[in-house]
Amino acid sequence: MPVAALLLFSAAFLGLLALAVQLALVLRHRPRSGQSHPKPETSPGISILKPLCGVDDDLEANLEQFATLDYPRYEVILGVKDMRDPAYALARMAVARWPHVMKLALQEGEPGLNPKVNQLVTLSAEARYGLWVISDSNVRVAPGYLREIAEGFEDPEVGCVTHPIAGIGERTVGSLMDNLHLASSAAAGVIAAKRLVDKDIVVGKSMAMRREDVEALGGFFSVKDVLAEDFVIGQWITHKLGKRVVIARTPVFNVSLNKRVGDFFKRYVRWSVIHHMSVSTPTYMAQALLNPAPLALLAALLAPSWESFAAAGTVALVKALLDLTVFRALRPEPVSWSAVPVVLLKDALLFVAWCNGLFSRTVQWRGTRLRVLAGTRLAASTAPSTPPLSTSDVAGHEELLAG
Repeated sequence: MPVAALLLFSAAFLGLLALAVQLALVLRHRPRSGQSHPKPETSPGISILKPLCGVDDDLEANLEQFATLDYPRYEVILGVKDMRDPAYALARMAVARWPHVMKLALQEGEPGLNPKVNQLVTLSAEARYGLWVISDSNVRVAPGYLREIAEGFEDPEVGCVTHPIAGIGERTVGSLMDNLHLASSAAAGVIAAKRLVDKDIVVGKSMAMRREDVEALGGFFSVKDVLAEDFVIGQWITHKLGKRVVIARTPVFNVSLNKRVGDFFKRYVRWSVIHHMSVSTPTYMAQALLNPAPLALLAALLAPSWESFAAAGTVALVKALLDLTVFRALRPEPVSWSAVPVVLLKDALLFVAWCNGLFSRTVQWRGTRLRVLAGTRLAASTAPSTPPLSTSDVAGHEELLAG
């Protein structure tokens, strides 16, 4: 067998071992069945900052859940860029229905190139309480969500509480791929990085911080031209403030219902660029180990035989089963083992997206072509006429974990 094929097979089996370790850490991290969060000693007021952009899947139901959380003192501030946004009408309806919890804030100005951060600048100025939770519009949460956050901040050394992500609600193959990848790669990666090497990866779908800590970092204005603002803020919490990041045990749930396969692919083509610009090139290349099926297939093609293709098929099957096991462990909805072919297609598309990230440095974002610099800093390029993207496409930093 050629040396290149041996190296690729070795890399694939090493990747399977790493994924098995991730699975073990996920199972150890998740809360036990029936476990509830104890009430924190205090219940600090919490301001949930929720930027909206377009009407996400089942947005009305998502907002309804946040209006009825089991916590004594909190508010939800809904943000939209302007009244032309389709989410504006739903936000007004939510405020009218739950005026004791919800309020609406229209974005003031446009300080930077990151549209989510532009909204956060306005939302934080409207916040009544000293504990801020940044929450994407396309998520739902488990019971005790705010209690677990408040409990984390009882330790003054904690500067941020973030959550792993699992996806729910899929009705199409594209949404199943999306939800699968968020759990099996993003959530598993966040948990494994923390538990194995104490590396903090903060995901913006749910991140909580004290007002005073955000202000000590220069406020959200300091990351106005950074694409991966959540990851950068998480690094600053540790390196500049000397505080800890806590990974909550319960996940938040990304609601994805009707995405197309093409939507999934475009999203991760874009995120591959962001991912590469967040880490060194050797690290980016090493993370290909976490997608071992394409590596094994390439090895089999270099040394074609019945045995090599059987080995490649075994790698692909084991990888799919590991993904589905993590997926089933992190979310309340069941998923059939018959989804194995979807995992295989997902991994093939992610490998193509990963290859794109080796070379491309630009992304299309809300009608603007942006160049992504080191550290995911943004620079405007040209502005072709393209439709706007939803907040869910750009808000989080799961791309740091896409293997």
